Amino acid sequence: MAKKKEVTVEDKLRALYDLQLIDSRIDEIKNTRGELPLEVRDLEDEIEGLQMRLTNFSTDIESLETSIANKKNNIEESKSLSKKYTEQQKNVRNNREFDSISKEIEFQDLEIQLAEKHIKEFQVKITQKNEIFDVAKETTKDKESHLKHKQSELNSILEETEKEETLLLKKSEELSKMIDERLLLAYHKIRSNVRNGLAVVTIERGASGGSFFTIPPQRQVEISARKKIITDEHSGRILIDSQLAEEEKKKMSKYIS
Repeated sequence: MAKKKEVTVEDKLRALYDLQLIDSRIDEIKNTRGELPLEVRDLEDEIEGLQMRLTNFSTDIESLETSIANKKNNIEESKSLSKKYTEQQKNVRNNREFDSISKEIEFQDLEIQLAEKHIKEFQVKITQKNEIFDVAKETTKDKESHLKHKQSELNSILEETEKEETLLLKKSEELSKMIDERLLLAYHKIRSNVRNGLAVVTIERGASGGSFFTIPPQRQVEISARKKIITDEHSGRILIDSQLAEEEKKKMSKYIS
């Protein structure tokens, strides 16, 4: 039975740096989109809110128009009753009956006046709502046009990078499986805590890449020996020697060229 190959610290460092190279390229691709995905989502939410507002205005206007129609019906009913009472007045037998019918006619006249007042109020509200509706409709139209432009811009970028990103994400997943869970968690934690997402950096001119703090010569020798995982005490980044970095860059060039 073949003996399982031991995973050395150097193997782990190479796998980590390969993962860093791939993840950094994925970061670059995402950065080309900039704020576009967020802008598109914001515009979609804004348009949805405007459309809901337009729907509410339409419902309000329809309700007011229904109220106007009802008031007009009430006016016709009051006019009909007033006409009927006027005819009845011609056949009254005494003053009491005449006064009673006169009050009914007066009441119907007041009902007509009140209904007409309400109709005018409703019409003013409809005019106001229509003005706001027209502005909101025009704003929605402008936002939709802007969204279409932004969506087209985003789709164009996605089309250019989708194939590469899919390949890179697959490779990132493969590399992640080669790294033990504890080390992988540390890698992702460092990436999330540093501004440029670099969790694994090389020694550049005697200093840690990313923090630029000088590393003692003895420490540099230990890093070059690749016998243990060494981190920068200032930034927490995992440190590797430049020769290892160059070797891995050449190996991964088919993914990040």
